[in-house]
Amino acid sequence: MRESSGLWELASPITNPQTFAQGTKIRELNRLLDAYGGKNWKKCKGYATISLLDTGELLPVELHWYEAHGIGKIEMKIKELL
Repeated sequence: MRESSGLWELASPITNPQTFAQGTKIRELNRLLDAYGGKNWKKCKGYATISLLDTGELLPVELHWYEAHGIGKIEMKIKELL
C-alpha cells in the first residue's frame, strides 16, 4: 500500500515505528472517534523516504500518524526532514 498526501508519497517502508500516545493520552481522540469511529487509537511515529510528486525528489523524513485496529494509518504528516 502506498500512502500519499497529494504532494508526496512513500518511497520506502516505514522503519522503527513507535507508539508515543494512546487512548485518552491523544489530544485529538474525540475528533478521531467522531470522524473515523474505531477503538484502541494510537499516535505513532516512524522514519521513511518520501518522493515529492512534482519533482520526484527523494527525502528522508520522520512521519507521524494515527492508527486504530480495523482503520489503519490515517492523517500521516511529515514531522521533520532528516
